[in-house]
Amino acid sequence: MGFGIRSLLLVSALIAGVAVARPLRPFAKAALTRQDPQRILVLGGDADRERIGLKLARQLKLPLVVSGGTNPEYARWLMEHEGLGRNEVRLDYRAQDTLGNFTSLVDELQGEGIEHLLLVTSEDHLPRALVVGGIVAGSRGIRLTGVPVSCAARCRAESMGKRWGDGLRALAWVVTGRDLKHWARSRWPELFAQP
Repeated sequence: MGFGIRSLLLVSALIAGVAVARPLRPFAKAALTRQDPQRILVLGGDADRERIGLKLARQLKLPLVVSGGTNPEYARWLMEHEGLGRNEVRLDYRAQDTLGNFTSLVDELQGEGIEHLLLVTSEDHLPRALVVGGIVAGSRGIRLTGVPVSCAARCRAESMGKRWGDGLRALAWVVTGRDLKHWARSRWPELFAQP
């Protein structure tokens, strides 16, 4: 009888382990990849980020994606100034926020076989971007390496609440395939009120 219970517990533990391990497999792949960076992703919001991303793309000879960046005319001028052509830089304006920077691109990047991205954003934004991107890109087996851009006097420390909130939104997106921010905002507007 003791043997039967132990066997049942062992089998149950194995089944639970497999059930948990399967969804975590892409995250492990991302964490363990030895692939050199294959692309640079710039999170828009500041022209300095784009300048640094363009310089890196030229120096490292890597293609670049700018998500939610400066207006197209200025971005193309920056590209020409750095000596990069339109086929080396992709401008993507679908994202409205940090979560969108990743969710709008991650499936395309995975489809292109990308396993490692350099992530360029301001030093004050990088911790939150790495949390959100680590969850979203990690769910597709893509590793991120952060490249902070100095923001000097313009830096504004982001709260842990914002980092946790966006991290939870990213996790919800991985599980449901949807950004639940609008649903949550309609249910609990007091959580989204500006202080």
